[in-house]
Amino acid sequence: MSGSEPGRDRYLDLLRATALVRVVAYHTFAGAVFSLVFPAMGVMFALAGALMARSLRRPAAAVLRSRARRVLVPLWVYAATVLVLLVGQGWSPGAGGSWAQVLLWFLPVGDPVFPESIGTGAVVDPTWPVQAGEILWYVRTYFWFMLLSPVLLRAFRSRPWPVLLAPLALSGLLALGLVPLPSWAGAPVTDVATYGSCWILGFAHQGGLLRRVPRGAVLAAGPAVMGLGLWWAAGHRGETGWDLNGIPLAQALWSFGFCAVLLRISPVWQELPRPLRFLDGAVTLLNSRAMTVYLWHNLLLVGAVVLVDVLWRSDVLATAVPELLASPWLTFVLVWPLLAVVVLAVGWAEDLAAGRRPRRWPVRPAPAGPRATDLPGRSWFYPRSVREAAPLSPRGPGSGPG
Repeated sequence: MSGSEPGRDRYLDLLRATALVRVVAYHTFAGAVFSLVFPAMGVMFALAGALMARSLRRPAAAVLRSRARRVLVPLWVYAATVLVLLVGQGWSPGAGGSWAQVLLWFLPVGDPVFPESIGTGAVVDPTWPVQAGEILWYVRTYFWFMLLSPVLLRAFRSRPWPVLLAPLALSGLLALGLVPLPSWAGAPVTDVATYGSCWILGFAHQGGLLRRVPRGAVLAAGPAVMGLGLWWAAGHRGETGWDLNGIPLAQALWSFGFCAVLLRISPVWQELPRPLRFLDGAVTLLNSRAMTVYLWHNLLLVGAVVLVDVLWRSDVLATAVPELLASPWLTFVLVWPLLAVVVLAVGWAEDLAAGRRPRRWPVRPAPAGPRATDLPGRSWFYPRSVREAAPLSPRGPGSGPG
């Protein structure tokens, strides 16, 4: 059965799935090459901007409620789990912050508080809270882009090119030190400037502006902008070398040029091409559980390292395949079964957030028809269609209604 759905563009779905795999690979291998080969975060912001522009054909207030729900519900599941683990290990936010900052785990308008290390490290890396919390910068940046999108979209329609290029200009000013920022605003503003043009590039793609630009011009200008990013990176390398994630202006230019090319050549695929059809289920699953995979992957990489340590305790394995046990490839392979367990356990929260009947393993599109039962409200936050949602289908992946 095809993984396509009416109105879905499988090319964009493939890009999002590729971006998620690349994010997991980057955090596994910690290699600068990944930021160059495929700027995943820029791609994810560009795709999200396109989807937001399409959604804003409807009243803005309803769109913001819907989009906020899709972000917050899986975030709350993740945040509650992490905080329970932290408190269970004796952490209190009073040691390094305040209880008010704990709310930022659940309302991502700023960076939440978490300890730099906890526990003895006898089994689990004591810096695991950093791994669990540092990835939330993306959720915070996404949330601000989402809130600003009604205003940004109106401005873009009025003055498309200045609005499209304004974040790049701001990123340049920040890199040159011409816009001083207070410490609390440094990271959020830098992230918005770095990826703002990618988000608005999604507007340009959705509205057709990018397609009206001659393809040859985009295919020439995109690599030129990327080359400018490399030129800047060459003179501003730090401890991480060519890793563009540590060089915001270079990341902004490289991601913008890369995304412009990807979106300009964008074919419209109702189905994946035949040579890629074997990826259909995986692409559908990753798109249906994108927030779950992103939120949990870094924490689960810590768990994968623990599993590798357990394997090292086997004298047979340590003697027979020491190179395999020492390779980050083993960690990369092990994290996917852990992600599968989390997707099965809590991934259905994304369905509830989207107003769909919850499913455990959505490798196929949700069939048309009624969503969850529409009974009198239990919570103002959920749409009426998912209040008192039906239980998960017991018949296994891809079966049953929803």
